[in-house]
Amino acid sequence: MRNVTLLAARTVLGGYLSVHGAQKLFGSFGGSGLDAAGATFDKMGLRPGKAMATLAGASELGGGLLTAAGVAYPLGPVAIAGSMAVASAAHRNQGPMAQKGGYELPLTNLAVAALLAADGPGAIKLGPRLPKKLSRLTFLGALAMTVAALAQVLRAKPPAASSSTAATPSTRTEATTAEPAPNGSAPASATTSAD
Repeated sequence: MRNVTLLAARTVLGGYLSVHGAQKLFGSFGGSGLDAAGATFDKMGLRPGKAMATLAGASELGGGLLTAAGVAYPLGPVAIAGSMAVASAAHRNQGPMAQKGGYELPLTNLAVAALLAADGPGAIKLGPRLPKKLSRLTFLGALAMTVAALAQVLRAKPPAASSSTAATPSTRTEATTAEPAPNGSAPASATTSAD
């Protein structure tokens, strides 16, 4: 049962994060693509915006695929955790709840990714784990990049909550499709998804 539960968690987290990465990088699945994500990242203080959006999108897409497949553990969950740590910080101005554009979803994704990184992929997987030395290097590299991005986000003034925060559900839906979340790390407005 544990292995089936780990597979389900990996598939859900990895699948969704892969989609979010593809939205940022390629404009797939209704996303606005790299230019719009880069502009949003610039507004959030993550510079250069396009390069940071590329890094975030690659972390989500690659990390999501590796997590779902159970390949090269813990690389996938570690990549997701780094991206979601930055996303959580970027949403701090909107508070903890998702309906106000807050950090609820990226923080939840961060918790699941951290759990999967610590516990492993389970027995149902497509490939081997990374060797211990490479796993340590992966963790240290991801930590360094995450700290650098967090420093930029925390130094920058967070985007102000827009008036659409109090909008009706149908208006919020339109607002969320207008400008998708950049790197899973920050919204252009309070209603933009962060993952």
